[in-house]
Amino acid sequence: MRNIMCCSVGRYLPVCLLVAVVLLSANAFGSPTSNSINVTITNSSQKDIRHVYVAVGSPDNWGPDQLSSAITTGGSFTLNGVACDGSTVRVIAEDQNGCFYYNNVSCDGNATWTISDNSTADCGG
Repeated sequence: MRNIMCCSVGRYLPVCLLVAVVLLSANAFGSPTSNSINVTITNSSQKDIRHVYVAVGSPDNWGPDQLSSAITTGGSFTLNGVACDGSTVRVIAEDQNGCFYYNNVSCDGNATWTISDNSTADCGG
């Protein structure tokens, strides 16, 4: 009986080791890891920025407002740890008049975005 167990374990051990190596390799190299970046928004416009949203994945899938207070003229705000699962993430700012500004940020590294009076605004019209 002992010889049968020994032979069975000996025969399956290389297969089990091979399966373990394949699974560990797939986990380490096969699946992309989630990246996170910081995005600093500077307000150089004459309007307060009242809301900032982030759309990860689909540019139309906005998350919750990221601001607890407005970014006033000359002020800035940094979004820390923005999830970046693809190549870009969309950051959306809304000013005091309800106009929106859009910026697609690369997931390659931290980014800065300056909103000025010359920035293109989407005011719904």
